[in-house]
Amino acid sequence: MRVEVSGLTKSFGPVRAVSDLSFTVEPGSVTGFLGPNGAGKTTTLRMVLGLERPDAGTATFDGATYRSLRQPVRTVGAVLETAFHPARSGRDHLRVYCRAASLPVSRADDALAQVGLSDAGRRKAGGYSLGMRQRLALATALLGNPSVLVLDEPANGLDPEGIHWLRGFLRHLAHDQGRTVLVSSHLLSEMEQTADRVVIVGAGRLVREGSIAELRAGAAGASTVLVRSPDSGRLAEMLRTEGHETTEHADGLLSVAAATPAAVGSRAFAAGIELHELRAETSGLEELYFHLTAGQEQFAATDEDTVMTAEAGR
Repeated sequence: MRVEVSGLTKSFGPVRAVSDLSFTVEPGSVTGFLGPNGAGKTTTLRMVLGLERPDAGTATFDGATYRSLRQPVRTVGAVLETAFHPARSGRDHLRVYCRAASLPVSRADDALAQVGLSDAGRRKAGGYSLGMRQRLALATALLGNPSVLVLDEPANGLDPEGIHWLRGFLRHLAHDQGRTVLVSSHLLSEMEQTADRVVIVGAGRLVREGSIAELRAGAAGASTVLVRSPDSGRLAEMLRTEGHETTEHADGLLSVAAATPAAVGSRAFAAGIELHELRAETSGLEELYFHLTAGQEQFAATDEDTVMTAEAGR
C-alpha cells in the first residue's frame, strides 16, 4: 500500500509548522523520516494518521485518507507514543485493544511472539524496561496485521541488541512481507543501516527525498575520488595541472576533488601509472543529513508537547 503526502500545510497561530510538504512512502521498503528537532515531523505524522487536521493538503493510503478507511486497525499500525496501564500485564493490554478493535483476542499472543515478548506477556507493564515498552507498543501496532506501519522513534530506549533486532524486524516486514514502513528517527547511523529511502525535512519543508545513494550523488563533495598508487606523487601533480584539487595521505592514498573514478582511471592509464585502489568517496547519512539541513530554520512549536499546548489554548 502506497502512502502519499501531498501539499500538507499546518500552522499553530503565527507559527507555520508544516509548509506544502509532499513525499511518498512505497510498499516493500523502509522509509526513514528525518529532520532536526522542530522540523515538523511529529505534526506531519499526526496529520497522516488523522489526529491533526491540515490547513491544506492530503495524506492518503492508496488514495484514501485515514479517517475514511473502513478498517483502519487492519490497514495502518501506528506508534507515536508508549502508554500503558502499569498494573495491567502486557498480554492483557493487547487483549483490551483486540476487543476494542473487534479483533480475535488470540492476536495478542501472536503479536507478543512477533516482538519477542512471549515470556514477559504475563508480567505487569509497569515493570517493563523502556525497551520492552517500545516492543509492546510495536506489538499493539501489529495487532490488526496492517499493511502499513507508521513509527515514531521506535528504537528509543532499546539496547544495542534490541536495535539490531528492530533493524532486522522492520526490514523483514518490508522486504519479505511487502509492508510499507515509515520510521521517524534521530539515530542517523541506524537509519543508514535500516532505511531503503529517506525523507529529510527542515523548517516544515521537504529538504530531500530518495535513496541514500541518490542523496550521496546529489550532495556537494560526493564527487571526491580516492586513489592509491605507488606513484601517487606523479599522479597528483598531473591531476593538479588539469585543475583538480588533490590531497596526499599516507600509504600512497590520494584524494581527488571534483572527479569521477572513470576519469581518474583513464588519465592514470594513459600516463602509464599503476593503480592499487580506485573508488568514489561516499558520505555517510549523518554527514549528508547535516549538509542538507545546515542553516534550516527550526520552529519551536512543532514538537509534540508544544503542539498539544497550542491545541489546548485554542
